[in-house]
Amino acid sequence: MTIDEKLVQDIAHLARLEVAKENEQEMAQELTKILDWMEQLNEVNTDEVEPLIHMSTELNVMREDEEGNILGHEEGLKNAPKKDSNYFRVPKVID
Repeated sequence: MTIDEKLVQDIAHLARLEVAKENEQEMAQELTKILDWMEQLNEVNTDEVEPLIHMSTELNVMREDEEGNILGHEEGLKNAPKKDSNYFRVPKVID
């Protein structure tokens, strides 16, 4: 399948992208290469291949929760740019 400049314009419009006129030819060639590559992949026999669910066979390895040093109020507020007694002071976001 070949892609021309008109199709590049249509795709760019649907994707809400701006493609400069001088780049349309190059974009058409690149998209044509991608589609040609996909056609090559369609020729591969995948009858015995199970669908891929995850990109890796690794499972989510979680570490055990361990008690550690607890950050107290004073230590937590030590580097705060603004504070009000025991609280962080932030700009108002809701009227």
